[in-house]
Amino acid sequence: MELPTDAVEIPLLHSSPPRTTSTLQALGNIIVSVVGTGILGLPYAFRIAGWGAGSFGVALAGVATYYCMLLLVNCREKLTSQGRSKESRTFGDLGYICMGSKGRYLTEFLIFFAQCGGSVAYLVFIGQNLSSVFQGHGLAMSYYIFLIAVVEVVLSWIPSLAALAPFSIFADICNAIAMGIVVKEDIQKAIAGGISFDKRTAITSNMRGLPFAGGMAVFCFEGFGMTLALESSMKDKAAFPKVLAQAFVGITTVYVLFGFSGYMAYGDETRDIITLNLPNTWSTKAIQVGLCVGLVFTFPMMLHPINEIVEDKLKQSSWFEKIQDSNNVFSGKQLKVATYISRAIIVLGLAMLASFVPGFGLFASLVGSTVCALISFVLPAIFHLRLMGSSLSFSQKVLDSFILISGLLFAVYGTYNSLVGI
Repeated sequence: MELPTDAVEIPLLHSSPPRTTSTLQALGNIIVSVVGTGILGLPYAFRIAGWGAGSFGVALAGVATYYCMLLLVNCREKLTSQGRSKESRTFGDLGYICMGSKGRYLTEFLIFFAQCGGSVAYLVFIGQNLSSVFQGHGLAMSYYIFLIAVVEVVLSWIPSLAALAPFSIFADICNAIAMGIVVKEDIQKAIAGGISFDKRTAITSNMRGLPFAGGMAVFCFEGFGMTLALESSMKDKAAFPKVLAQAFVGITTVYVLFGFSGYMAYGDETRDIITLNLPNTWSTKAIQVGLCVGLVFTFPMMLHPINEIVEDKLKQSSWFEKIQDSNNVFSGKQLKVATYISRAIIVLGLAMLASFVPGFGLFASLVGSTVCALISFVLPAIFHLRLMGSSLSFSQKVLDSFILISGLLFAVYGTYNSLVGI
């Protein structure tokens, strides 16, 4: 049985059409979707690649990610102009239109694991930092991960991106304050020790260092699977490219400054999470707690694409079809309860995985080099070429093809390099 159109379009936890976001709310959602734990590994990536190569790599990753996000939006605009807006609601829908059922499965598989990887990294970071802050209590990192998981289960029940906007803005404020203090500490440390470019590597001679840093840079621009959802949530959709550009200029600038200042401050002693380099003082503990609070409220944004995929499959189940046919109040409550349970299971499953991750840096680079590279560069280029190939100029086709091939090569070599490092 085919699902009714309205059942497909409205998420399971909605009893009414989704709310829209203002430009400011959308900007907050974009920033909180993109900025995450990866930024705290950038100084370590700069140590591995060198401050010059690291700065260039982060800037290149930012420009390429922004461009490919616009490719997705252009694809959906093309379909909307053809009266197929309801068929292009998600990233997976574009995969189906371009490559059939296999394209949908591949796209959703990659998004699912990319978002899971990012979510696990969030939990690992929170667990490590809380364990460091409260180290006198002798509790393992996994204890804090599961403690936070309980809070995340409740937050995962918030139904829409618009409803998450206040949490997103609060998370942005927490992250900005904490990261600003980290940059201040780094600069003070660098000045006190005497900034010497002679003692800091500009471009590493170790070829394995560049793909590692590249994977970390790609991982930093996370949340790519949120592109279509973020654009759809805006009241003024025509303003999305401008708002996205503003967000990426600011984010990329902060990333370069953060990575550069951290590496300059600690040099070869730079740890894979920069907060671990800070002195063990109350101000450091406040920074760590602030970052953890920000990531706690960012976590639901990472879960959104995962829940979207799982709940779409739930809608296609025979059990859901029976509930749709019964069409009574009790069946609606059953559906909501099932959705709450599925979201809780996802959070607890991610917490279980996070408790087994050995190290943040290598894990983040692995995720960035594999699924993130494929989602961020390869799939958007394929979709754009397939949907708009006949209307594209020769230079546009060359650029899309270059991004496609480069993304594939980076994913293959970056994955190999990360696995060798692990």
